[in-house]
This record gives sequence, structure tokens and C-alpha cells, in this order.
Amino acid sequence: MSKTTLASYPHLLGFEQLERLLERSAKSGNEGYPPYNIEQTSDHSYRITLAVAGFAEEDLAITVEDRQLVIRGRQRDDSEGRVFLHRGIAARQFQRMFVLADGVEVGEAIMENGLLHVDLTRAIPDTVVQRINIKKG
Repeated sequence: MSKTTLASYPHLLGFEQLERLLERSAKSGNEGYPPYNIEQTSDHSYRITLAVAGFAEEDLAITVEDRQLVIRGRQRDDSEGRVFLHRGIAARQFQRMFVLADGVEVGEAIMENGLLHVDLTRAIPDTVVQRINIKKG
């Protein structure tokens, strides 16, 4: 069985990056921690909300790396000297990645009641009509 790629369509020029983007997002993993929501807040804006109960602001890092929004969390283990009869809340780390389209910019991040909200906006590109002159060879 052959694999269909965007290169199989000769009228789609310059979309090789899109194919790599799809492969990269498929490899980013489907781990369920922490749970998150993505909502469209207007025609040109979005909000990603992660449930990060137990994390402080200084335990979290938000970066944009190569058109990917990366959210990392690392809790400090403060269990030294404590005796747990049951430990159901583990200090664990996570990394969530979201691939951003061209023109999507990361706005502010807000921590509220154990939820981390990250706002995104998408710029509306101008419609450009360009006339190409034909020269005699």
C-alpha cells in the first residue's frame, strides 16, 4: 500500500511544511495529563485551558518554539520528612505541545483557581492581488 502525501498533488505547491507539521503533531503524544480544553472565544481568538491544580506559577513555563506552544510543569517534591498513609496526589511533571498556524500569536496567560488559561489570537491576512508582467524572451 502506498502512502499518499501532499507531494502527490502537483497543484499544491509549497505545502511540504504542512505535511511535516501534521507528522510532528501526530508524534507529540496523546498522554492525558493534564487535561485541557480548547475553546474558540471569537472569530479570531482561542483559549487553551489546562487543569494544573497543585502547580504554582513558578512551577510552569510557557514558550513558543518553532511554531509550537509548549507548556511545561514541574512540581517540587516537598514530601521529605513527611509520612503518607496514602499518596494519591503525586508531584509529577508534564509537557503539552500545541502546533500553531502561521499568524497565530500567543497572548497572555492567566492562572485562576487551578486552571491555566492561555489566550491565542489569529491575525487576519490582507487579501493581496499581484499582477505579474510578462516579458518577451
